[in-house]
Amino acid sequence: MSQASHKDSPNATPYGTLPPASPVASRKPISLPRLHDMRARGEKITMLTAYDATFAAVADAAGVECILVGDSLGMVCQGLASTVGVTLETMRYHVESVVRGLQRVQGTAWVIGDLPFGSYHASREQALHSASVLMQAGAHMVKLEGGGWTNDTVRFLVERGIPVCAHLGLTPQTVHALGGYRVQGRDDASAQQLKQEALALQDAGATLLVLEMVPVALSNEVTQALQRCHTIGIGAGNGTAGQVLVMHDMLGINLGKNPKFVRNFMQGQASVLDAMTHYVKSVKDGSFPDNAQHAW
Repeated sequence: MSQASHKDSPNATPYGTLPPASPVASRKPISLPRLHDMRARGEKITMLTAYDATFAAVADAAGVECILVGDSLGMVCQGLASTVGVTLETMRYHVESVVRGLQRVQGTAWVIGDLPFGSYHASREQALHSASVLMQAGAHMVKLEGGGWTNDTVRFLVERGIPVCAHLGLTPQTVHALGGYRVQGRDDASAQQLKQEALALQDAGATLLVLEMVPVALSNEVTQALQRCHTIGIGAGNGTAGQVLVMHDMLGINLGKNPKFVRNFMQGQASVLDAMTHYVKSVKDGSFPDNAQHAW
């Protein structure tokens, strides 16, 4: 960069690092009451994954309400074949990185930390320890996968002041047991089980619920049945309370073929910020996802 360019950009810093100061946030911090209000008004909730300081800051600037520090980082950042190999220490590191990025730019997004495989399965006490690690790293909420056996764990965490996002449908941590990355809840028995598990998770205190690769009709039923727990869809149609995508997928950068439910928001955009802003707008106005293209 030329000397003139430096003069024109007083906050410029080397190596793409964040500036030491930034303007005051243009929106109030996202909180559970604000997410509840959005649902009540019929405004869609937007969520993206992010794993580092800079992309988290960009997502916040684009208007994304919720940033999920997902264990999907095992695949998109570490090159693992699945999320199973991600450790709690790795999740702590990435949560801290995301939170520092948001703090540097006075970001206001709600940060959700994924509890990785094996970090909450042994006991409620193990789950509390693992959740405490991510909360102390700066997360506002933790996410865990599965229904039925997780109800007691969710209740145990919520009673101790830890907000919980649940996850049903295609649960990547148990992909081997599910027989691969397949749509879940297609037959009557499995659909009924998923609905029962969703209601039980709401009763246990979960306030967000990711529905992944679930048929549109079932996703809509679950969303309408849950008034205190807000559904976030990924491959579950446009009837959910909000949407989430893996950041790398929606930017068109990954190591394989994009799933059916992904749209490349980088196409036709000049920057990552523009792409993320377009994602937010598309979710809010209902143009994404398109059930005919991105759902079952």
